[in-house]
Amino acid sequence: MKTVATLEPLTTRLLEIQRINSAASVLSWDQETYMPAGGGEARAEQIAVLQGIAHEKLVSQDVESLLSQWVDPATGQATDTAGDAWDEPSRSLLREVWRDFSRAKKLPSDFVVQLSRECSLAQQVWVEAKEKNQFTKFLPNLRTVLDLKREEARYLGYQGSPYNALLDVYEPGATIAGLQPVFAALKTRLVPLLQRITQSRVQINDGILHHSYDQTRQLEFGRLVLTAMGYDFERGRLDLSAHPFTTSFHPTDVRVTTRVHEQELQSCLFSCIHEGGHGLYDQGLDQQYFGTPLGDSVSLGIHESQSRLWENCVGRSRPFWRFFFPILQQTFRDQLHGITIEQFYGAINRVQPSLIRVEADELTYNLHIMLRFEIEQDLIEGKTQPEDLPAIWNQKMKEYLGIVPPTDAEGVLQDVHWSFGAFGYFPTYTLGNLYSIQFFEQAMRELPNLEDEIATGQLMGLRRWLEQKIHRWGRMFTPAHLAERVTGSTINPEPFLNYAEKKYGELYQL
Repeated sequence: MKTVATLEPLTTRLLEIQRINSAASVLSWDQETYMPAGGGEARAEQIAVLQGIAHEKLVSQDVESLLSQWVDPATGQATDTAGDAWDEPSRSLLREVWRDFSRAKKLPSDFVVQLSRECSLAQQVWVEAKEKNQFTKFLPNLRTVLDLKREEARYLGYQGSPYNALLDVYEPGATIAGLQPVFAALKTRLVPLLQRITQSRVQINDGILHHSYDQTRQLEFGRLVLTAMGYDFERGRLDLSAHPFTTSFHPTDVRVTTRVHEQELQSCLFSCIHEGGHGLYDQGLDQQYFGTPLGDSVSLGIHESQSRLWENCVGRSRPFWRFFFPILQQTFRDQLHGITIEQFYGAINRVQPSLIRVEADELTYNLHIMLRFEIEQDLIEGKTQPEDLPAIWNQKMKEYLGIVPPTDAEGVLQDVHWSFGAFGYFPTYTLGNLYSIQFFEQAMRELPNLEDEIATGQLMGLRRWLEQKIHRWGRMFTPAHLAERVTGSTINPEPFLNYAEKKYGELYQL
């Protein structure tokens, strides 16, 4: 049997490319956390050069020659030679390297450098535009990035819509045609459920979340929860950024960020848990495969399932707060004195159409994704012009959520994604929501004492289950195959809808 060791000439080259990409990621992380504002243009050039070098190495003649020995270009699958057969890891590795190589080969190196440079610059302008609530300041950079992403879609090729080419980058195999029925199923049941909740006689007050909460102690509590989740601070760190994110340079160096608002307790708390879920995935990848696709996450939908599982299934559950609420009360005695767990549980699960996606409740969150999904399709297809975005955004917010952002900073400028060219990223958030319920329900079936463990602050059993079932496999399987291996089913909105109707039906006495 051939093994991954047989592929050493290829994996050696892949490891070098990964180290270059990791160096670029360190620079990007620093750009978002500690880089002085004046360093923006120089940093954009540094990142662009590194990503250009990594791209050239991936599409080099050496890599192509090695792949041509082992992969059928017509199918992208490993071929058996000399009567030998590849083992499953080798087949998966070759399949995924071919996917990366064939995609990269379609993109000229000078285009990759230009796209990297412009996205890095746009990201920095976005931060300033959001702070100053000036969409027009960001508009020229957005136009440039958008033009480049349309050009990228043309290079990659696509069927149906150029947006499909970009979707596939983040969620392999995803298409508009495949996603639309999922969103339609969600909309059909979530919108009526939201209407019933707004008409309910039960009124939940979340005012306790908006007292004055010391920012340093908020961060300390976030670190405590991250540690309980199994996030290893010997291999990671927690910092502040304008938009919370997770980045990984190696399973031994995975970093998360959060943001802290003195009068918004949920913001820091749940972004720590959310990003911690991402961080656990990256720390749980198999180090022996670092540099190859088997040492990388399978898709952003699966990645997002991990953050949403920890944030919602665990972090917004009663069992979790049976253990952590007394600690939170001790941390903020004046603010939470006399507050019961039930009052706190209700406050953190209150359903209320809101302006900011990352702070939206479980029920309305997917509506935020739907409007972004629709807007960016039209942008990429040229049906919408960038200068019209604020008005379109506000109109869709009113249509889906019944509210209109008073400022662009709370509207069209709230997300960082379009600044760094991540068109096609947003739908993976909804896929992550759906996968998270499927995975958590399966964990409950296989770990019958899981709720009791969570209620006593023991989160490592769930963390180990996720690592064994999902994290360690990297890209060994496709997203659909992985989900089916773990739960017996591919993506399915039904478990999420049943979960939402049960949870919020009980909370609002529907």
